[in-house]
Amino acid sequence: MATMESLIGLVNRIQRACTVLGDHGGEGMSLWEALPSVAVVGGQSSGKSSVLESVVGRDFLPRGSGIVTRRPLVLQLHKIEGGTEYAEFLHAPKKRFTDFASVRKEIADETDRITGKSKQISNIPIHLSIYSPNVVNLTLIDLPGLTKVAVEGQSESIVEDIENMVRSYVEKPNCIILAISPANQDIATSDAIKLAKEVDPTGERTFGVVTKLDLMDKGTNALDVLEGRSYRLQHPWVGIVNRSQADINKNVDMLAARRKEQEYFESSPEYGHLSHKMGAEYLAKLLSKHLETVIRQRIPSIIALINKTIDELNAELDRIGRPVGVDGGAQLYTILEMCRAFDKVFKEHLDGGRPGGDRIYGVFDHQLPAAFKKLPLDRHLSINNVRKVISEADGYQPHLIAPEQGYRRLIDGSLGYFKGPAEASVDAVHFILKELVRKSIAATEELKRFPSLQSDIATSANDSLEKFRDESRKTVLRLVEMESTYLTVEFFRKLHLEQEKNTNAPSNQPNSNANSNLDRFTENHLRRIGSNVTAYVNMVCDTLRLSIPKAVVYCQVLQAKRSLLNQFYANVGRREKEQLGKMLDEDPSLMARREQIAKRLELYKSARDEIDSVAWK
Repeated sequence: MATMESLIGLVNRIQRACTVLGDHGGEGMSLWEALPSVAVVGGQSSGKSSVLESVVGRDFLPRGSGIVTRRPLVLQLHKIEGGTEYAEFLHAPKKRFTDFASVRKEIADETDRITGKSKQISNIPIHLSIYSPNVVNLTLIDLPGLTKVAVEGQSESIVEDIENMVRSYVEKPNCIILAISPANQDIATSDAIKLAKEVDPTGERTFGVVTKLDLMDKGTNALDVLEGRSYRLQHPWVGIVNRSQADINKNVDMLAARRKEQEYFESSPEYGHLSHKMGAEYLAKLLSKHLETVIRQRIPSIIALINKTIDELNAELDRIGRPVGVDGGAQLYTILEMCRAFDKVFKEHLDGGRPGGDRIYGVFDHQLPAAFKKLPLDRHLSINNVRKVISEADGYQPHLIAPEQGYRRLIDGSLGYFKGPAEASVDAVHFILKELVRKSIAATEELKRFPSLQSDIATSANDSLEKFRDESRKTVLRLVEMESTYLTVEFFRKLHLEQEKNTNAPSNQPNSNANSNLDRFTENHLRRIGSNVTAYVNMVCDTLRLSIPKAVVYCQVLQAKRSLLNQFYANVGRREKEQLGKMLDEDPSLMARREQIAKRLELYKSARDEIDSVAWK
């Protein structure tokens, strides 16, 4: 079975590592919070500081009247085998203190650094580690003393602020409460016991300490408290005799003070039968033994929390990306993997797995037909314009039967209007594709860590889309021009036959043939020409409404799916290692985040392995 020192010492080291990495939680419980520690709670001037110094065996805490502890002090005691005692602060990790008067000054200076030289408090803890052969492995948290009134220089809320700070520690289920009460005060009015009873009604986390036993009025004693008759706890009460002010003024050695304390209990007629369960040295061993028991009880839940956190950290590392290899092959592989991830997202947008591709269909189903309907064909095929175009087409020699040149010019002019909507469709799809490229880059989690690569992919993709647009524009304009270049003769032949049938049909009107010949150059004749041209243009419009989307999809959408990054692949394959490295230049904040996660991951894995190896020996 593991010894107390090895298990609790391991917990101390893990807690310190957690503190260095800033692993104090967030959502859910952190590893630091899951590991048990002892919070020292008491009213002002209850003797908290003296108890801590007695446990440590060193005079190292600031003293004074009123509120002295203005920031939580997380004190980690590490038992060492021989050697010189020393202390280290987390905020000054490279400095080792062997003079404990300097430790006291550093605590005071560090407190003032945050709170100023006022009497205000701060919840930002000071972390102090003491390494000594005269201590047991233990983590103690010295908290500001509870008070009932604000004194001059303190805010009106100081009473509530201190209580809330103390509660934030003692409410945690893994916190052991060391409730300090002076013997010359009625235990029923003890601030520490009152608070402990609220947060730990069963008393299973609370240890009661009675201080200043030597200062009680003559003829009185604290046996009712120490023997559990005044207020019963699950754990035994411990009496403490602090150094007197005269001893402090004389700089009496703490180890000598321990011996003097033990002599007091052994020689006391009231407490002699309890002497083996009294004193700071016994208290330290009692707390250490209980802490070891609690740690053993919590090992399964601690390991479960560690495993859960390791899974979460691995998942986050996968999300933001693992570190990239330094050789050119690994860098090229990473770039191609990023490109494949982007290409997958881009195709999902086009194929319907993600929104966006439906907007392309909207261009063909709504924008293009609406643009065709708005073409100024009525104006172009008005009677006056038909007359003008036919007259100009005939020149000095009027047409004999049908104004064929006039027809061709009217049709050619009408079809010219279709170029605008055709080009607009190309541009609209181009805009949508560019937008999908932007969205795909933003939605590709793997790319978020590489801003330079994002920019390079966006530039290359947009260059390819420009080329696809140019080819698409040429294609749709050719479709329109082909309709103008070669007219569908069968349409007009069928139209002529239908008109002849209508002309030869019986009519109630007299001299219909004569009227027809007379109308050859009248408005009816011109109106008929305009009607014929309109019918032909409508036929061509129906054809283009189908063929333009096909051309756009083939030249732009399909090519984007097939070869959007072909040019990028060709260029990146020719780049040197240094250029590849620049493309994989990560966001510094993301690199820092990954490094932090990696350190936490290493901490949790190491903690799990060490707890497993130590706990069950």
